[in-house]
Amino acid sequence: MEERTASSSPSGGGRTGRNLPAAIAVGAGLGALALGSLYTIKELFLLVIVGAVGVGVLELTKAFATRDIKVPAAPVLAGLVAMQAAAYWAGAVWLLATFAVFALVLLIWRMFSDGTDGYVRDASASVFTLFYPVMLAAFVPLLLRAGDGDHRVVIFLAVTVASDIGGYVAGVLFGRHQMTAISPKKTWEGFAGSLVACMAVGAWLVTWLLGGEIWQGALIGALAALLATVGDLIESMIKRDLGIKDLGSILPGHGGLMDRLDSLVTTLVPIWVLMTLFF
Repeated sequence: MEERTASSSPSGGGRTGRNLPAAIAVGAGLGALALGSLYTIKELFLLVIVGAVGVGVLELTKAFATRDIKVPAAPVLAGLVAMQAAAYWAGAVWLLATFAVFALVLLIWRMFSDGTDGYVRDASASVFTLFYPVMLAAFVPLLLRAGDGDHRVVIFLAVTVASDIGGYVAGVLFGRHQMTAISPKKTWEGFAGSLVACMAVGAWLVTWLLGGEIWQGALIGALAALLATVGDLIESMIKRDLGIKDLGSILPGHGGLMDRLDSLVTTLVPIWVLMTLFF
C-alpha cells in the first residue's frame, strides 16, 4: 500500500486521497474473517487464502490482457489449490514439485492455444503469475502446519499490516522526501514509520505468542518492513509497465485484492525462514 505524503492533494478522500472510513471498515472485516477462521478450523483459513489469492490472480490476468498478454486463469487457479494443499499436507518439497509441474503445464498449455506468436511473452507472464502471488502465498500453509501455526500466521499478518499502517501514518504526517520515482507517494519518512511499527509489533507478538526473544521479534519486524516495501514497489512496477492505475476495485478504500496481497506475499518466505530457524 502506498502511503500519501503530507502534501498530497485531496481526491474524494480528504487530505489523503482515500476513503479512509471505508478502508478501515474493509480492513477490520478482513481481519475478523482471517482471525475467525484461523482460530477455529485451520482448513477454513486456507479456503480464505485460496479465495483471496484466486481473485488476485484474476485481477492480474485481466491486467495483462490490457496489453494483449494471455495468461490462462484455469491452470493457474488449479495450481493455486494444488500448491496450498501440497504445502499444508506434505510440506515444502512437495510445494516445490507442484510448482514445477504446473509451470510445465502452463508452457504446454500455451503451446497448443495461440500459436507461436507471443509464446515467450505469454508463457513468461503465466509462470510469473504462478510464482507471484500463487507460489509465494503457499508459504502460508507452511507456517500454519506447525503446532503453533495459528500464532505464526497472526504474527506474519500483524507485522505486514503494521508496515502499511505505520508507513501510511508517518507518510501523511511527516512525508517530505521521496523514496523512489517508481512510487512517487512513498517517502523515507513513511518507510521509517513502517520500520518502527513493524519492529514494535514483531517484538511484542513474538514474545507473547511464541515465547521468543525481543530481538527475534524485532528482526522479523524489520525484515517485514523492508520486504513489504519491496512488494509495494513490485506492484507499482507492474502497474506502470501495463499503464494502469489499479489492478482492481473490489475493496472500497483499498483497490483490488492484489493491492492487499502485494506486501503480504513478498514477506512470507523470509518470515517463514526466520520462524523455522528461531522456533
